[in-house]
Amino acid sequence: MNRAATTKGQTQAGVLLPALPDDLRRQEPHAPIVEGQPLISILTRERQALNRANARQGRTVQFYDDLAARYGTRP
Repeated sequence: MNRAATTKGQTQAGVLLPALPDDLRRQEPHAPIVEGQPLISILTRERQALNRANARQGRTVQFYDDLAARYGTRP
């Protein structure tokens, strides 16, 4: 009976999750198109923006995986 009461109390208390880092909420803008610039330079800047966005997504996944491991919510 004590075990059931403890489990019920923990369930009702809920889980306080840490705050999501601000960096992970940021959207990456497209590279600006400046008239007269070579297309290759625009493409290079766009790829750099994509690399930053992909790195941010990786940090988001790692953040989630750390939470899931800590709280045992992985399926």
